Amino acid sequence: MKSTPSAKIYRPTPRNLARLARVLAEGGLVAAPTETVYGLAADAFNAKACRAIFKAKGRPANDPLIVHVATVEQADEVAVLNDAARKVAKLFWPGPLTLVLPKRAGVPDIVTSGLPSVAVRLPSHQLFRELIRLSGCPLAAPSANPFGYVSPTTAAHVFDGLGKRIGHILDGGSAKIGV
Repeated sequence: MKSTPSAKIYRPTPRNLARLARVLAEGGLVAAPTETVYGLAADAFNAKACRAIFKAKGRPANDPLIVHVATVEQADEVAVLNDAARKVAKLFWPGPLTLVLPKRAGVPDIVTSGLPSVAVRLPSHQLFRELIRLSGCPLAAPSANPFGYVSPTTAAHVFDGLGKRIGHILDGGSAKIGV
């Protein structure tokens, strides 16, 4: 019988961040910490990569993903930000606030479950923002756990839940807020 490979857990070194950013840019999945929980990230503009999130989690396709960005300018690539949204973003980003806004044409329907809007946030976690920056793409990232389970707040939690379904976990310590 063929064994299923386990995810590799990476320390947050510059070399590993660059390696994991390449994985993301090439359509792979990476679990990484945000300030709230660990997220399972993929290039938000890559429909195939985003479908892999749903498969790994066992997530229903009618449950949209949140797109994480590194800057307000990058949020403009995925959503239409009106003046009110910009004011709210200026007050609360970076941080655990998600804005639901009209989506831009390039956002795949799999990300939004076919809805005309997209959920966007700019996390305050430096490692996650660095992954976004290095990968060069906004990252769709729900919690890094099997659908319906408690959201993970450590790399060990991610490994326990998805370690046989994904290849890469960035260990950035415990999420500071949790859910």
